[in-house]
Amino acid sequence: MGNDAPLLIAQLSDLHLYATPDRELLGLNTFASLEVVLQKLQRLPQRPDQLLLTGDLTQDESDNAYQQVQDLIAPLKIPTYWLPGNHDHLPTMETAFTDPNFLAHKSYRMGAWHFLLLDSSVPGKVYGQLSTQSLSWLHQQLEQCCPHPTVIALHHPPLAIKSDWLDQIGLQNSEDLFAILDQYPHVKLVVFGHIHQSFEHQRRQVSYVSTPSTCIQFAPHSKTFALDEAQPGFRLFQLHSDGRFETAVHRVMFSQTLDFSAKGY
Repeated sequence: MGNDAPLLIAQLSDLHLYATPDRELLGLNTFASLEVVLQKLQRLPQRPDQLLLTGDLTQDESDNAYQQVQDLIAPLKIPTYWLPGNHDHLPTMETAFTDPNFLAHKSYRMGAWHFLLLDSSVPGKVYGQLSTQSLSWLHQQLEQCCPHPTVIALHHPPLAIKSDWLDQIGLQNSEDLFAILDQYPHVKLVVFGHIHQSFEHQRRQVSYVSTPSTCIQFAPHSKTFALDEAQPGFRLFQLHSDGRFETAVHRVMFSQTLDFSAKGY
């Protein structure tokens, strides 16, 4: 791939698969909804150059659940990069993802862009935090990949999204992250999941962007846990070699009977 060719990146997040494909999450079959999302992705007029999975790939952290993820996605034969969320178990992910299309690299180049994937998960906690080691690694990697336009990916949102309950379980040390990112103008984009909804915000010339979940959606601007009627989906990014990008959310039609009385999951 030439450095001048624009990249098409598909971000999928918050899959929440179980060990068996018949399980439902609050009335939605997460395996079936992911199947429908992947079918739409395959019908795109242009094949994505990369799939980026931004955490919560399973609900039960089981080896079988990660096998379900791999079995559904690997046949697309698209380079697939991943990171853990608060519902994931990193050691299990590392041993389960054996297909050559599932790549464990957390710092890599594709076309003119550099990608840095961060682990914001904290064992046993819903909120996120970046360790001292992760922040040091990020600083070092940003030094090395300068001046290439760079995407940072993590699971937890590093800024408030105006939803009280979600803002309490986002990234807890965002200022530590910003202190590093503010030093590097080649950082163009920070992408994340966790909030099960579309979100875009600009901070100091960096775009902060989330994607809908491939399963249940959370109601925006809600003070407490609340589901939304929006459909599952994914996000596409068109990345140009000069650091510009365009992005759009794609949703699918999926029949679901959600439990809107649920107080959590």
